[in-house]
Amino acid sequence: MRSTILKYGRFFSLFILCFAKCTPSPAQDTLRVMSYNVLNYGAYPLCDPSVSNGKLHSYLSAIVQFANPDIIGLVKTGSIQCPGANSWNAPIGFADSILDFAMNTAYPARYAYCPLSNISSANTMSVLFYNKQKLGYIALTSDYANTTDFLTYKLYYKDPNLATTLDTTFLYITLGHDQSGTTAQSLTLRHQQIAGEMQQIQSHFTHLPNMINMGDFNVRSSLDSAYITLISPTDTDFRFFDPPFNDGIVTYPATWDNNPNPYASFLSTSTHAVVMNNCDVGGGAKDWYDHIFVSPWIAKNTNYITYIPHSFRAVGNDGNRIGVAVNSPANTSAPVNVINALLGMSDKYPVMLDLAVTYNTSGISPVDPEIPLGVSNTKLLGGNISIVNPVSEQLTIYVPNSLLGQKIIVDCYDELGRKMIDIDVFISKQKLQLPCSLHTGIYFIQLRSEGNNVLYKGAIVKQ
Repeated sequence: MRSTILKYGRFFSLFILCFAKCTPSPAQDTLRVMSYNVLNYGAYPLCDPSVSNGKLHSYLSAIVQFANPDIIGLVKTGSIQCPGANSWNAPIGFADSILDFAMNTAYPARYAYCPLSNISSANTMSVLFYNKQKLGYIALTSDYANTTDFLTYKLYYKDPNLATTLDTTFLYITLGHDQSGTTAQSLTLRHQQIAGEMQQIQSHFTHLPNMINMGDFNVRSSLDSAYITLISPTDTDFRFFDPPFNDGIVTYPATWDNNPNPYASFLSTSTHAVVMNNCDVGGGAKDWYDHIFVSPWIAKNTNYITYIPHSFRAVGNDGNRIGVAVNSPANTSAPVNVINALLGMSDKYPVMLDLAVTYNTSGISPVDPEIPLGVSNTKLLGGNISIVNPVSEQLTIYVPNSLLGQKIIVDCYDELGRKMIDIDVFISKQKLQLPCSLHTGIYFIQLRSEGNNVLYKGAIVKQ
């Protein structure tokens, strides 16, 4: 797991990709990741009054069933009622409606969605769904609110060895949709949004962990300042990689807006040849706005999760869509019902990539570079706060001298996100021992200060 990704020839890479998808080894799994701009899905007034949300649910279900993703980031969903939002334009409980009538009809009981956030009270928002059979949700690590929210979710992989190794493999998903347009004002705002998103990430991490940054970035070329902020930042510890460039399929500098032909199979706008409703754009495939960027850890296979070479694709784009619709001329890259669903659902193609996950059998992995909220001393990441694992009848916590004389709150959640422990503790010594009557299983512990700053997060195993 510490080896560097080799640059295979394309034929060999495709062989490896097929092998990883079709016959994963006993010690390896695959996670499929999708990002999809769903064009005001659920928002009222509807983009096309003749197409109900029920019909859109059926379109999304067909796409999900075909693509078979484990992580689905929907951007530009109609705004849904959630804490912190002052207004919304989607039906009450619309996220549950997506879950029940799109996700679960594709794969029953597979998916869950992360807590919703729309602090900016924008007209559209992002929603992250995940395969709860493979992944668990831990926290919304960061939420940068500009004209829309840019969210970083913390997931963990349900490694079959977790109860033995006590070493959790985390995956962070940053999801967002920035400003569109080509005016000077749009370009400036887009740059400010992505720069702000990256500043927020840097305030929570010492360097990038296993992280994916995905969504609709509305960038016209690799020279767009927002794009440069992601792939060539001043602080190289926070550099993201755009997979097709690392695969060697395309090269920098890249101007897909002015010259789309070299990027034909990756173009994500538009599935429509002509304008079909009140929200979309026509013109066929002509621009590559939707990207899935990966962190160095994922690109270089540092911590049990790695990008599978040549797996990035735009679902339903057969590379022959420049200037034409997804369904005409004939498109055999997906079944007819899926092609028609892509036409009806949105003016965007979903983009996807695959990750290989190697099981952690040793219990040895790099320290995740997450900085506890409100803590400026990053040495805490080295273990100054620690919890003895596994846990029996007592929960034993070691804390640094700096917390002596303070009160902290200890929260404990089960795998379904239910709070099992919520107690206040006055710290009089470095070793805390608290009674623990939890049932056998995996739980997640969080320590907070009186000011509600998160000091520690981690998993425990109750014997």
